[in-house]
Amino acid sequence: PQSPQTTQTMSGTNGAGATFESVKDYYGKVLSTTKDLKTSACTASGRPSDTVIKIIKSIPAEVNEKFYGCGAPLPQGVEGLSILDLGSGSGRDCYVAAALVGETGSVTGIDMTAEQLTVARAHHEDYCTKTLGYAKSNMRFIEGYIERLADAGVAPESIDIVISNCVVNLSPDKPAVINEVYRALKKGGEFYFSDVYCDRRLPEHVQKHEVLWGECIAGALYVNDFIRFAKAAGFEDPRILTQSPIEVTDPELKAVVGEAKFFSITYRLFKLPGYLESLCEDYGQAVRYKGTIKGMENAYRLDDGHLFEKNKLGLVCGNSAAMLGEGGVSWLAKHFEVIGDRAVHYGEFPCHGPPAAAAAGGGG
Repeated sequence: PQSPQTTQTMSGTNGAGATFESVKDYYGKVLSTTKDLKTSACTASGRPSDTVIKIIKSIPAEVNEKFYGCGAPLPQGVEGLSILDLGSGSGRDCYVAAALVGETGSVTGIDMTAEQLTVARAHHEDYCTKTLGYAKSNMRFIEGYIERLADAGVAPESIDIVISNCVVNLSPDKPAVINEVYRALKKGGEFYFSDVYCDRRLPEHVQKHEVLWGECIAGALYVNDFIRFAKAAGFEDPRILTQSPIEVTDPELKAVVGEAKFFSITYRLFKLPGYLESLCEDYGQAVRYKGTIKGMENAYRLDDGHLFEKNKLGLVCGNSAAMLGEGGVSWLAKHFEVIGDRAVHYGEFPCHGPPAAAAAGGGG
């Protein structure tokens, strides 16, 4: 049987270097705006919150026009936190995050494409001081590779939340990216990101197709392989927040991909060592949402199976309790009250179906 893909390239023996150069050329020189894209993969699939939409409207036009994301991986309730954006591109999500974290928070964008970094750096000082009214910018943009965050100066356990928007699929070494994110996150931190996934492992001729690679299709991970990589890195319980199908609109490209189905999925991966288990277990715990997240005062959605209304107690498994603040470790702890501990175990908790089944169109 074919083993999980750990390295994908569109150029065979030329390796990761060719992948990096092709991506740099496609996003730095071939694409001018989102109108040049040939699939729906690298454009936002889900509607952001009203708060985020309002912020986006205040961002400089050039930054928005050069945005090539596939979702809205922008958590709220993050005031004062540190955020790292992988493959930040024109910086759109960094600009939104800069507004969400406030003047006491910080945002770092990392990208390997000089042309995109030039756009991101051109406006951030004026945006923070004039549009947001800060004393100085709380953003910075660094050049580097998401597979080697340490080389770019990202220290271990220095980041509260890592975001990424349709970028991990472009990496020739996806496990390295996931491992580096885990290393960079503080305990209780989260990898909150959107990307492109597939319902199968793609054949070599698709992986080698340069246009499909740039369009975020050729590098799409088989969703079950992604879950394996995430768990191996330490993210024991990947949760799906949103998902939607991706349409390959170009007839020639449709012929290349055949019957493969692609999805834009926003995943939530929490770094909670010692708290997360491989299955959902019942300890008789419950949580209460305090309604303290701006724009989400009435209810908060943890994932596609868990919506918590303000002040309404909800029974949860041990993993969900940890994600929402058990022991005060998670970044979400200040927004939730967790009731109960793990002194008594009541068996397996009846959570919703596995993320992989949902992503592949199955039940659960």
